[in-house]
This record gives sequence, structure tokens and C-alpha cells, in this order.
Amino acid sequence: MRLWRFFYDRKVYKKLIRPILFLFDAESVHHFSFTSIRLLHKIPFVGILVRRLFSVNQPKLERHVFGIRFPNPIGLAAGFDKDAKLYKELSNFGFGFIEIGTLTPKPQGGNPKKRLFRLVADKGIINRMGFNNQGVDAAISRLKKNKNVIIGGNIGKNKTTPNDQAIEDYLICFDALFPYVDYFVVNVSSPNTPNLRELQEKKPLTALLQTLHTENHKRKNPKPILLKIAPDLTDTQLLDIIDIVSKTNTDGVIATNTTIARDGLQSDSEICEETGGLSGKPLSNRSTEVIRFLHTKSNGSFPIIGVGGIHTPQDAIDKLEAGASLVQIYTGFVYEGPRMVKRILKSL
Repeated sequence: MRLWRFFYDRKVYKKLIRPILFLFDAESVHHFSFTSIRLLHKIPFVGILVRRLFSVNQPKLERHVFGIRFPNPIGLAAGFDKDAKLYKELSNFGFGFIEIGTLTPKPQGGNPKKRLFRLVADKGIINRMGFNNQGVDAAISRLKKNKNVIIGGNIGKNKTTPNDQAIEDYLICFDALFPYVDYFVVNVSSPNTPNLRELQEKKPLTALLQTLHTENHKRKNPKPILLKIAPDLTDTQLLDIIDIVSKTNTDGVIATNTTIARDGLQSDSEICEETGGLSGKPLSNRSTEVIRFLHTKSNGSFPIIGVGGIHTPQDAIDKLEAGASLVQIYTGFVYEGPRMVKRILKSL
């Protein structure tokens, strides 16, 4: 137990473990961490011990949003467990829900490496992964084993699929995943798939969401469908989003994805100039602004999941006070360590 508490200590992670991990390539460390967590959980009783150390089970933390009872409002954002390989183990670290993906109909390798960069001075990450995943069918084979983890299915289109045929890709993923996820996320806001963000324009986005809504309501028990948007939209575009969400009966919005902006960064200029989406602390204020704008201008007419730059309990509280019903973390989990979720939950 003393050994576990040594690794559990936040200062140990930030002063010893993280500096060692950050000596190596970011994507390689991600895969190493996945393998380590998986292997550790194969040891008897490790899963129980991890839950005991990192989880907070309090009825006051429960949230009922778009018809789902969440044990707490802190989720793991899409991109961390793209292929649903580790959702059960990751849930032991205190997350109330896990979002997998982005998944595409066919497997794809994503963009050429090197494609993941740490901006340590800014507590940020730039990625241009490009929807690398093993395809929706591979994820389903793992999701069939799920018993009690709330899963969001983040879906997208293959890189080779033209935008005028994108709806078909989203429908394939939607139909295949339907029995295995609790809610869906339509990702049209990643900056790392060529021309994908064009689908955020009013006409194509309305058509996509309306088609998914129609398909969803052919079923006896429809699943919530959320739209994930970019932080780089103008106020006019955000007003369009509110209008589209209303007209298509979309169940909610995830605000926000990564940004292509590079304002005010302190890290080495060569790294800052890498193409891709920026996440982490530099995104915190903008994502909160978008949440507040959507919540205020829509009169709170739809739930919002807030994501972007959450590193501290106060960051999470700011997003909840701005109008988010739930929040998600990713980059903060990398920089602050696994105890971060518990710290936020205890503050709530």
C-alpha cells in the first residue's frame, strides 16, 4: 500500500514520473502508458485498488443529462482511447464516462509521424493525428465486453471520403455503434482531416444532423446525438450552430475541439509552428467563452459538455458555471497526472 501511495502522490508524478516520460516522443509514451495500465490491471485486485485510490463515489456528484445518469460530471475526452482498448481500466481513475474515437468506417493510419508535440511551457499539446483508428468494427468487438462504463461514440469520416459523401460514413458508424454506446458525438471540427471543417457550414451540417436524427428515431430507444464544434468559430457561426441544433433537434454540443490559433504561446517557436490542433491550457479561456456564449444566446436550451484546457478544479468549475452540464479532460490528464480527476471531484 505504501508503494501505491508513493505513485499516487501528485508531487511524485509531476516531479519524478512526468519528467522521465517527457524525455521521450509523446506518441510513444502514450502507447507505453496504455500498455502499462493494461498489464498492471491484469494483476489480481489492482483494478479494485486503483478505484479505491482515485474514485469518488458521492450521490451529490451524479448528473442526469440528456436522459443518462452520469455517476459524476468528469469524462475522458475523445482521442485518448480511440479504439476502445482501455475504457474499463481508464474508468477506474474516477471518470464518470469515457468517450471513444474518433472512429471511421474503415481503418486508417492517420497522418505521417511525427504528429504529436508537447508545448511544456504552455501546458499544451499540438496533434495532427488525422483520425488514426482501427475502424468501427474493431472497436465494437471490444465494446461488446462492456458492462457498466458509460461510453460516448465519437464518429467521423474517412480521409478518402469526399465531403459530398460524408453522410454515408457517419451513418455507417452510427448504425454499427448504436447497440454499444450511450451517446454519439458528430465530429466535424477536427483540423487534421482535409476539408472536414467545411462540414460545419450551415447547409452541410444541417443535412448531416437531420439525416442522423431521422435514422436515430427509426429506433425504439433513440440515443442522444451531440455535435462537437471548433473553438475557432466566429460569433455569427456560433449563432448558426444554435439555430442548427434547434432545427435538427440535436441533443447537445461539445465545446470545444482543438484550435488552430497560436496566440500568446511561450514555447519554442519551432514547435508552436507545427500544424495541427492545439489543446491544453492555451485553449482554456476560449473554450469557456464559447460555452458561455452558446449557453447565454440559446437560453440554456441544450446541454453542453465543456472541454478544453481543464488542468485544475477551478478550470472545471469555470466551465460548469459558464453553462456546461458536464466536462471532459485530456491534456490536463497528461500534465497533471491521474489524481487530477479525484481533485476535481472532491472540489465539487
